[in-house]
Amino acid sequence: MIDYRALEALVAVIEARGFERAAQRLNISQSAVSQRIRQLEFKLGQPVLLRTTPPRPTELGQRLANHLQQVAQLEQGLLLPMEDENHSLRIRLAVNADSLDTWLPEALAASPDFQRMDFEILVEDQDVGLRRMKNGEVMACICATEAPVNGGLAMRLGTLRYRAFASPAFLQRYQLDQVEPATPLSQLPSLIFNQDDQLQHRFLRTVSPQQPEPGRYHICPSSEGFIRMALAGLGYGMMPEIQVAEYLQDGRLQQVVPGYYLDVPLYWHYWQTESPALKALRQTVARVAQQSLVLVI
Repeated sequence: MIDYRALEALVAVIEARGFERAAQRLNISQSAVSQRIRQLEFKLGQPVLLRTTPPRPTELGQRLANHLQQVAQLEQGLLLPMEDENHSLRIRLAVNADSLDTWLPEALAASPDFQRMDFEILVEDQDVGLRRMKNGEVMACICATEAPVNGGLAMRLGTLRYRAFASPAFLQRYQLDQVEPATPLSQLPSLIFNQDDQLQHRFLRTVSPQQPEPGRYHICPSSEGFIRMALAGLGYGMMPEIQVAEYLQDGRLQQVVPGYYLDVPLYWHYWQTESPALKALRQTVARVAQQSLVLVI
């Protein structure tokens, strides 16, 4: 039988990034936190925490932390609405940065239970975020993958439409506003969100099949910073239409290849053991997404 008080201590240390803050969160002494974790390790016969600064879970420790999260979600589903009325729910979500910087906050705030939800957002590229679900680290995930994980389900939200944008100065500098630019697109400085970001590659495979890999690129793991770098003329990149509408209207950004767009579908992945509160959140997110995203039949 697993000692769930020990698992709570383990998760508190991981999330609070230390034993002292974990003790404050649990309203117990720091020595009590250490003792619970030592007893857990003694019972399991192996460590669950690496005593680094901050402490990090071992592979087993991460699996135990994920297990506690699944148990917490099951318990939420068992609670009656009146009994759970004053209970704060920690909701861990894996989402792509572009959704977080555009339509998603409005969707989270529209949930009927948002005032008692404490959101913990893990930002992952839309093409890889599902691994957080596979590892059991989150309660839900927004990503571009349609197939659900074992024990999970997926619901289509809509589509983020991307286009390649750059500043007018960038377009003029590299003669991209002419019929036949002197330099191929693949050799010009481009912008990439992180090493998982493949939108630029997909763009080049379509418009420059002879040279489908970006030769030069800046890595900027900030959605807002990405746009700022484009506005400054540092490179061109793939950006959601809904995020740069004001810059298109005043001419500070222009299309690199007029008429070209890339649609990225978004899905909400959730566990079959979904609690009533998470179901209400999912339904609200879907409603707001339909108003904000492109609906492709």
